[in-house]
Amino acid sequence: MRAFQIGDQSGIEALTATTRPDPVAAPGMVVLAPRLVSLNNRDIQIMRGAYGAKKPVERIPVSEGVGEIVAVGDGVSGFSVGDRVIAPHFVNWTGGDFGFHAFSHDVGVTHDGWLAERVVVPATALVRVPEALSDRQAAALPSAALTAWNAVVEVGKVKAGDLVLALGTGGVSTFALQIAKANGARVAITSSSDDKLAIARELGADITINYRTHPDWAAELMKATANAGADIVVETGGQATLSQSIAAAAVNATIVIIGVTAGKAADGLPNYGTIIGKNLTLRGIAEGSRAMLVRLVRAVEANGIEPVVKKVFAFDQAPEAYAYLASSEHVGKVMIEVQ
Repeated sequence: MRAFQIGDQSGIEALTATTRPDPVAAPGMVVLAPRLVSLNNRDIQIMRGAYGAKKPVERIPVSEGVGEIVAVGDGVSGFSVGDRVIAPHFVNWTGGDFGFHAFSHDVGVTHDGWLAERVVVPATALVRVPEALSDRQAAALPSAALTAWNAVVEVGKVKAGDLVLALGTGGVSTFALQIAKANGARVAITSSSDDKLAIARELGADITINYRTHPDWAAELMKATANAGADIVVETGGQATLSQSIAAAAVNATIVIIGVTAGKAADGLPNYGTIIGKNLTLRGIAEGSRAMLVRLVRAVEANGIEPVVKKVFAFDQAPEAYAYLASSEHVGKVMIEVQ
């Protein structure tokens, strides 16, 4: 089979085309033929050697996609050859509370991922894709959308009328916007691009703030909300933006900490006391479980949510897809068509 491997992780240019023997379905496992895969920020971090310890050079990357079952191992029930399926990348987290067991099998990190003509996944992790959903709708659900769902619905417990603040216009943030609007919430979005903010408004964003024009974007949000602030903050920036997220939060708000896209903080948290003063909840999350993915799929089907897909590349153009994602020119998702 054709595949790509991550190489020495010295940068995105280390992504290398390769060939491998077709995998065999071991007991309890299925072999999938990926149809469409979706890139995430962590795929860039992995290529730069910035996502934990370096991985084996032969690791096949990419953590989410939609595929068709082509082989089923012994002991597998409920799935057949030809089924179209997806799976969260923490395949061992099928339901219940998060635990460190999730990290033992992380598709695209500890085990080979989706950027190949075949990928092996435990059958217990699979979720069947309804016929009503297109490959584009399904491909970005298992990681980016699932993370947004966990943040806004599972942890944030969004209610109609809440204000959800999402940082940036990447895959997680755009899905957070769409999921929040489907639940009757209002949404605020930040970006350094007025063009990207215009797209966010087309998707239903109620408040948009250019953080380049307004470096103190938290103050702008408070001004726009008569000092009420955001009830749920989808914090994808990390340490460098957390202080402003705290300042932008409402009393009793929940800040869900997801990413590190903005880098490290320069001076810690000068408003640390505000966490206590506002009675804030700060909660870190790692994607979501299979049970959450089932609920997300139902919500996407019921509400007709269409992901924002900026560009789809051919399989042989995977290096160009990585470069495009790294350029931050996009809004929403960047995908690669395998078949």
